[in-house]
Amino acid sequence: MGRSPCCEKEHTNKGAWTKEEDQRLIAYIRAHGEGCWRSLPKAAGLLRCGKSCRLRWMNYLRPDLKRGNFSDHEDELIIRLHGLLGNKWSLIAGQLPGRTDNEIKNYWNTHIKRKLLSRGMNPRTHRPLTTPTTAPLQPAAMLALARPPQAESSSDGGSSGTGEPPRCPDLNLDLSVGPPAADTESTTTSQVCLCYHLGFRGGEACSCRLHQADDDTSSGFRYFRPLEQGQYI
Repeated sequence: MGRSPCCEKEHTNKGAWTKEEDQRLIAYIRAHGEGCWRSLPKAAGLLRCGKSCRLRWMNYLRPDLKRGNFSDHEDELIIRLHGLLGNKWSLIAGQLPGRTDNEIKNYWNTHIKRKLLSRGMNPRTHRPLTTPTTAPLQPAAMLALARPPQAESSSDGGSSGTGEPPRCPDLNLDLSVGPPAADTESTTTSQVCLCYHLGFRGGEACSCRLHQADDDTSSGFRYFRPLEQGQYI
C-alpha cells in the first residue's frame, strides 16, 4: 500500500505561480506557520498541491533565502561536501545557510563542474583526469625484446661479439692411403724358383725365396702417419 495522495490532482493548478498565489501563501505561513502541508493549500485558499506549496516556499518565498551569486568560499565548501556526500543535495544545503538543495544542484551542473574540469579534476571522483601509467619502453629495451633467443643467450653468456670465432679441430692432411698389399701366398706359390731349374733344391744355398718375400712385402704402398711434436725416428 502506497501513501495516499496529498490532494485531488483534478482540481489543482499545474502551472507557474502567480503573484497573487505567492502573497496568499506568504500571508498564511506568517500568520499560522508552515504546519501540515497536506491541509495548508485548502486552508490558505489555494488550488495547489501540498508538495507544490512546500517547494515554492522553501525554494523561493521564505525570508531567510540567500540571493545573489555564490561566493568562492561557498564554491570550495560545495566541492568538499560533494567529495564526501556525493549528490545528496539536501545534506549539502544543510551546511550552506540560505541556499536550497535545488539551487545548489543547478549551480553544480552549470558552474562547478566546469571549474573542476579546468583544474584537471574529475567532477565525479574528484581525482586527476590523467592517471599515471607505466613508463614507455626505452629504445634499448625494445631492441632487447626484439632479439631472437640465440642472440639473448649469447649476450647473457658475456660475449661482446668482437671475440674470435670458434675454431674447428685441425685436420691432418698428411695422411696417405695406398692400395692393399698383394697376397704373398698366391705369388710365391705361382712362381718357380730359378735355382730349381739349375738343380738346386729348396734349402740348399738358395736365397730366391727370401728375396722374393722381401720384394712382395716392399712392392705395395705403405701408410705413414706424420710424427707428433716431440717424436723422433
